[in-house]
Amino acid sequence: MNNAATVVTSSHRVVIRALGMQDYEPLWRAMQRFTEERNVATPDEIWFAEHPPVFTLGMNARTEHVLAPGDIPVVRIDRGGQVTYHGPGQLMIYPLVDLRRSALGVRELVTALEQAAIATAAVYGLQARSRADAPGVYVDGKKIASVGLRVRRGASFHGMAFNVAMDLEPFSRINPCGFKDLQVTDLRRLGVTVTLAELGERMSTELQRQLWGDSAASSD
Repeated sequence: MNNAATVVTSSHRVVIRALGMQDYEPLWRAMQRFTEERNVATPDEIWFAEHPPVFTLGMNARTEHVLAPGDIPVVRIDRGGQVTYHGPGQLMIYPLVDLRRSALGVRELVTALEQAAIATAAVYGLQARSRADAPGVYVDGKKIASVGLRVRRGASFHGMAFNVAMDLEPFSRINPCGFKDLQVTDLRRLGVTVTLAELGERMSTELQRQLWGDSAASSD
């Protein structure tokens, strides 16, 4: 994969990959392979990507939450959670982290993703928050970022979807995250104009701070 930078913090080394537009299933399989093949010396990685339109169903997701997919493919995958939509204009953040090495639990990783998104939203003047009953990040009660993870061999994959400037119509074809009346928004509808690359840089810095307690010191 291209566009990789190794970022060194005061306590950690992590590879950041800006992958651009990627078909969903091949990238999912690449995450699985990375997790299966990594060892105790493998640096953690954070992948940033964008996908063509696709609905994804978690391992135990109920198919009745897919109302009318139309011509958008539906893929059952190995993360937790129910159904969500991925498409152009949405930033995908995939933390491939050795949780045991970083002494992190799954709940702590979810919280780190949520808090990174909340801090990033604040940069643009938005007051975002998480909800105890429904993982993710919300602005004025509307969901702007969703979270779904898988942990295997003590390491995480999958991650967060952050809505930037999307066609939100496909969300009306599902019960997002299994909630019938859940409303969805994006940064553009909240008056924020930002590219996925710019948002990725901010999220990278904030997520590293949340996970390892500091921001990037150097990169190559």
